[in-house]
Amino acid sequence: MAEASTIPAPEGATGVLVLASGDVIWGHGFGAEGSAVGEVCFHTAMTGYQEIMTDPSFAGQMICFTFPHIGNVGANPEDFEADDPHALGMIVREMPTQPSNFRSVETLSEWMAKHNRIGLAGVDTRALTRRIRGGGAPNGVIAHSATGEFDIPALLEQARAWPGLEGMDLAKSVTRETHGTWDGGVWRLGFGYGAAGEGERPHVVAVDYGAKRNIYRNLVAAGAKVSVVPAEATYDQIMALNPDGVFLSNGPGDPAATGDYALAPIRRLLDEKVPVFGICLGHQLLALAAGAKTTKMFQGHRGANHPVKRLDDGVVEITSMNHGFAVDRDTLPANARETHVSLFDGSNCGIELTDRPAFSVQYHPEASPGPQDSFYLFERFVGMLGNAA
Repeated sequence: MAEASTIPAPEGATGVLVLASGDVIWGHGFGAEGSAVGEVCFHTAMTGYQEIMTDPSFAGQMICFTFPHIGNVGANPEDFEADDPHALGMIVREMPTQPSNFRSVETLSEWMAKHNRIGLAGVDTRALTRRIRGGGAPNGVIAHSATGEFDIPALLEQARAWPGLEGMDLAKSVTRETHGTWDGGVWRLGFGYGAAGEGERPHVVAVDYGAKRNIYRNLVAAGAKVSVVPAEATYDQIMALNPDGVFLSNGPGDPAATGDYALAPIRRLLDEKVPVFGICLGHQLLALAAGAKTTKMFQGHRGANHPVKRLDDGVVEITSMNHGFAVDRDTLPANARETHVSLFDGSNCGIELTDRPAFSVQYHPEASPGPQDSFYLFERFVGMLGNAA
């Protein structure tokens, strides 16, 4: 890493990451050309890069993958968590190779270019990860130019001008625009995505703050009928669909900012004792609605191997996480009981309300960590709805 004003582009460099601190990291660009500004974070998963890039929770962020071989299974049209990638770009150690997987239909570079996302390879990702661990997630600009020509001072100014994720509501930018239904089930090799079974099913209305599709699939697999509404749906709009329970999805940005419009309907749902289940941002919003506070984390949790302890019985779940904000357990009200904690740093990872049928977790049970350690949460929620259908 070097100061922006002192280092020229090395020969052959076609990509660069410029941090707000003035550090410049050179490499080889792939995917789309151009530039993008946001927060730089790291992710420790060894697989699932396509699902990670399309997770709406990564809006406003670029991802440094700690696993060195990203792209070796190519890209396909099934492994999407949303219609398009939401992460701004990716930073990797090795240039993606030609894919070797029977499901691949295009290279990662081709997929990135098609979706206007920038890749930067040839980076010492271990050094960048250590920098984030020690100094927190920085703001930065990722850029790719086939000619190797970059206006570094301008990129630095752009990085320093970006306000950061704290106080930023991004759910509005990634949510669906209209109410819809969800019928698809989980994916199976050789069969693709299944469909919901016949007969009466409890009806779950999911509020889309930037949801991953596999959440809806797992709700269906657990026995629910699922409808989806936009992030700004009101209590009346939600209840007009006659839900047996309401799901609060994951999503990007600062939960306190999203709470400006999300908390009023959630509080009304709690007052009316409608069953509620939240994941990630939905967990944070449930806590805020109950009276707790959230805080910006120093580096966040992003990976597929995070150990979380279940306080009721001491069982440790291996979980998938992606969050940069956390619930402050010291602000939980008397009717909110902590249910899960991270074994990495002790932060809160789950709550339930003692006087309402509502619970939530900070991690992502739908991402198949463990791989099935956390599916019980979907079964628990749908089971709460009983014979309400």
